[in-house]
Amino acid sequence: MVMFSPTDLQISVNQFVTEWRILRRKDVLQLVSWIKEALLQTGCDASIRDIQHVSGGDINEAFYVKTNNYDYFIKSHEKMPPDFFTIEKESLEFIHLEANIPIPEAYGVFNIDTKCGKRSGLVMKWIAPEPRQGKYQEMLANGIANLHRVTHTAFGYNKDTYIGTILQHNEWCENWCDFYASKRLLSQTELAVRNGKMPLKRRKMMDHLLARLHEWIPTTTVTPRLLHGDLWSGNWLSDSENKIYLIDPSILFGHREMEIAYTELFGGFNELFYSVYTAQLPLDQEYPTRRPLYQLFYLLVHLNTFGERYGSQIDSILNHYIGDPSS
Repeated sequence: MVMFSPTDLQISVNQFVTEWRILRRKDVLQLVSWIKEALLQTGCDASIRDIQHVSGGDINEAFYVKTNNYDYFIKSHEKMPPDFFTIEKESLEFIHLEANIPIPEAYGVFNIDTKCGKRSGLVMKWIAPEPRQGKYQEMLANGIANLHRVTHTAFGYNKDTYIGTILQHNEWCENWCDFYASKRLLSQTELAVRNGKMPLKRRKMMDHLLARLHEWIPTTTVTPRLLHGDLWSGNWLSDSENKIYLIDPSILFGHREMEIAYTELFGGFNELFYSVYTAQLPLDQEYPTRRPLYQLFYLLVHLNTFGERYGSQIDSILNHYIGDPSS
């Protein structure tokens, strides 16, 4: 691996501060080295002028990198397999191709052997964020409506994907309820059991819910539509050029109510977003009945990722639909 000094790259070691700690000189040299290598692997051969640690969501390290030619966003993870970022890049490009929704340009995936082990990641165009109210919420609603107009003959997807760091196995299925039960709810439930996050009572209630899921979730009466799959407020951007961008997808063809339900779980989408979206694609009158069942999947993901702080919300949904199975 090529080594570069902070002087050559015009980076002040004494001033380089991350969100968590002040880096030692050796740490800075290692950081600069692998970032330069990442740029080279993805065809970006330029002199680095500045590196800043930025928010990369809940799972990745992320950096703003300024060079003498362009500004880049680099996200990286030391423990994920190489296909993690390849799938993300391919998913973003699929969304752009099928729905004509802007995405940050992805220059390429890198895989590096460092002194501290293997590191993979994605080099993208830097998008300088802007406040996301007003017209941007309207633009986002139009973009999501366009995304949901892309249809398929079956539910699922032709390859595995990730939500956060969790691998999701996909297949094509003609029955939406079957796909949602087995490939989303059951898979997260089994993961929670393996991780010790599924007490016996909760597991019994999940089993009862899965057995009765067809009472609420449609089977073949809805159209498979392209979903972002992980649409929370942190997974879209707006810039000063009046554009919105989708990021970090977990795509599938599914029931679009699942997508809208997630936007309502943690907030960040205003009334304008929903009014613009529903003016184009109205929601079924039964949607409020199904909404918690679609939010249940994302709560299970959060349970598996962050822990029991989401357990009470899961139990509340299960009690609402199933009640206490022992009573």
